[in-house]
Amino acid sequence: MARRLLGDYGMVLVLLGLCVLFSVLTLKVQSPTGEEAIAELAGEISTSFGPASVILVAGAQNTDSAPFAESLGARLQAAGFTNTRVVVGTPRDLRTAVDAVHTEGGTLAAIATTGDVVKWNVLALIPEQYPAFAGFRVLTPSSRLWPDFLKRGNLLAIVDRIVVIAVIAIGMTMVILTAGIDLSVGSLIALSAVIGTLVMKGLGGEDAPAWAVPAGFLAGTLSCGVVGGLGGLLVARFRVPPFITTLGIMMMARGLAFMLTGGFSIYQVPGALPWLGQGRTLGVPNTVILLAALYSAAHVFMSHTRLGRHIYAVGGSEEAARLSGVPVGRVIVFVYVVSALAAGLGGCIQASQIDTGTPNMGTMYELYVIAAVVVGGTSLSGGSGHILGTLIGAFVISVIQNGMNLVGLESYTQQVVLGGVILGAVLLDKARGDGGFDALLRKQLRGAPGEPGRKETEA
Repeated sequence: MARRLLGDYGMVLVLLGLCVLFSVLTLKVQSPTGEEAIAELAGEISTSFGPASVILVAGAQNTDSAPFAESLGARLQAAGFTNTRVVVGTPRDLRTAVDAVHTEGGTLAAIATTGDVVKWNVLALIPEQYPAFAGFRVLTPSSRLWPDFLKRGNLLAIVDRIVVIAVIAIGMTMVILTAGIDLSVGSLIALSAVIGTLVMKGLGGEDAPAWAVPAGFLAGTLSCGVVGGLGGLLVARFRVPPFITTLGIMMMARGLAFMLTGGFSIYQVPGALPWLGQGRTLGVPNTVILLAALYSAAHVFMSHTRLGRHIYAVGGSEEAARLSGVPVGRVIVFVYVVSALAAGLGGCIQASQIDTGTPNMGTMYELYVIAAVVVGGTSLSGGSGHILGTLIGAFVISVIQNGMNLVGLESYTQQVVLGGVILGAVLLDKARGDGGFDALLRKQLRGAPGEPGRKETEA
């Protein structure tokens, strides 16, 4: 029972353990930026200063303190503090705002801020350079101990980082369940993005109507599906090994992406392109909604449909599946088409995230996708695995990369760690297939079939 639970939920425990580990490693004193912190400073300013007081609300650009400053400034102005000024930018911008107050003959009462702005040297230099402002106060929310890993922005970054990988991993899971492999997905990302943005450019570029975006996405995704179908036919009908087939497609797709663009990126795209990759619906990133919908549908498909069961059957034993009436050839073609379509959709998402199409996209993504599938518990021998396990595997890979970035590990060290994780996952898969690590070790000590065992060697 314990072994079964560990096999079904082991990677969930690993993911939780990694989250706890990186939370501990990144624990530090933080200046909060949420609604509670805004209310705290707004209340302190209301009780300590009059409505005519000059208040600067400062935030650093591209950080959590920027929306904090804008929200706090809006609240103070709504409360009647008409001399409240919001400064979002760099230390130089704050210095310019202080100069403006001094030039106007006003008196700076306070600077309200949070985050990294507290460390800016300009705050310490104000009393020396502006003696009239010597009595100003720097107001910050009450600090607390909180890990960088669990910051809202960081958690969203983890999700954003895995979206493309996780989407493509749905198709890769189906391929690996049939004991196949698809090395072409990284190049198909680039091909889809290039074809999609070329269609958008042809429909008007920056002046194209909003419907040009889904039209481009459809063209890019379906083009990849056609390529995947051709690869599936080579594997199913002509018995070409999947490794060789998809390796050739990988090279051809990447080369075609460069041929279509001349090696240049495509920037003439509609303004609506970022909606999918950067937009939000009811405060939730659109990519997260898409990911949840795709994995829900894939889970139902693989668990409750005949074709889903056929995929498992082909991976368990192709000959037995054929004798049972399973259309093995069509199943194999189907999984490669789905893998290519998923890669095409991933290319559309990434083009939307960076607002352009470039032939360099998707480099090395095939390795990350395969790693996510294997770490998620899908057997490379086929016939065993779960779609939801793949999602957990994608999160494990992303959490490891994100956590190593936060603790300051260099990229080469990260590659070593990720390589070790992949090898460990493959070893775990091998042990699971042999009945556990103890059975695997006993098998190695006895010697593989056709090789001298331990006793024979000693003799």
